[in-house]
Amino acid sequence: MADNDDMDLNDDTGSEALSSSGKSKGLGGMLPGMLKWIAFGVGALILIIVSVFVCFKLFGKNTSSADPITYQEEYTANREILDWYSSLGTIRTKTSDVNPSSVIVDVVLGYKKDDKATSTEITQRTVELKDFLRRYFTQKSSEELKPQNEEGIRIEIRNAINDEILSSSKIKDVRFMTLDVIQQ
Repeated sequence: MADNDDMDLNDDTGSEALSSSGKSKGLGGMLPGMLKWIAFGVGALILIIVSVFVCFKLFGKNTSSADPITYQEEYTANREILDWYSSLGTIRTKTSDVNPSSVIVDVVLGYKKDDKATSTEITQRTVELKDFLRRYFTQKSSEELKPQNEEGIRIEIRNAINDEILSSSKIKDVRFMTLDVIQQ
């Protein structure tokens, strides 16, 4: 039995075999652990991205308290560049109301860029234009001259000037530098 006690317990070749098999077992056991943590990280990243996306979809719609800005067609389309006749001056008159209001208006007329014929005709008919504008605003009531009606007033004036005053040329636009209606 003594011979059995000496049996390769302290044998160096056996301990090398055990240690080499332990190293290979450790490397083999480490790879699945790394893959587990990588899979956990990728899963967490996907979960975070999906939850952020869902939150933005759900809450993004309800946080917009302002309506989208809408622009009138005249400001969004490519508009023609005009020359402006601004020498008509300020026109003062009264409205047609029972208790008349004072009207102070400064009108400018837009015409095709570099159109010398229109510019010349407007200059030649300045007195007629001033008289027309004075009569036009005298015939209106203060209700008709409210700011929400301004676009219609501009179109009416443009059409009337083109039809009744100018003969060989046309204006393209009418703008008000001043349009004050003062109640008395």
